[in-house]
Formats: sequence, structure tokens, C-alpha cells
Amino acid sequence: MKKALYMFGLVLVLSTFAFAGDIPVSTANAGPVKTSVVKAAKMHATGKVVEISNESIKIERTLKGDVEAMEFALEKPSTGIVINDAVKIEYTEKDGKLTASRVSKVTFKKKRY
Repeated sequence: MKKALYMFGLVLVLSTFAFAGDIPVSTANAGPVKTSVVKAAKMHATGKVVEISNESIKIERTLKGDVEAMEFALEKPSTGIVINDAVKIEYTEKDGKLTASRVSKVTFKKKRY
């Protein structure tokens, strides 16, 4: 009886190998692989304009009591912004250089009590 069970088990194992070997390898072309472009993260900074030119803008901003100066390269010249204006700058970092994509004036609302 034991010998018959061993033979039956051996036949099952060998038949699974035989059926697994019958599946043909598909030769269908998978097509081109899609590549995803990694977008640079857009960040923003708010501060007071210290220097401005057609190519760059420099602001001072306060973070947790510390004053920090940041300089940005401008994609296009900004108009209507002068020194001591409060601005919000949307920027990206490319090769260690900060590039401003949008510069806008900030108007602070007065709080009512």
C-alpha cells in the first residue's frame, strides 16, 4: 500500500513538471517602455525685496526668528516690483541654483478685533 502511494505521489509530481514544460514562451513584442519624467518640486518663499534686476532678485525672509537671504534667477523680468516690497516667489531648484518661475506682490490683510 505504501509503495502504491509513493508511486502515485511520484506520478503527480512528475506530471506537474511535464505540464509546466508544455507552456510555450510568448514571443509577442512588449512594446516600448514608458519613461516617466521626474518633475522638479515647486517651492515658494515669501519675503522682502532687497535687490532686483532683470536677471535676478534677492529677498530676505524670516524663519523662526532667523533672517535668511535668498537669491533667485528670474525666468523673465518682473515688472511693478521695487525694493522693500513684500513678495511671494514660486521657484524650483536646478543644478543647485534657485530659479524663480513666478514673482507676485503680497498684500497683508489687517486683522479685525
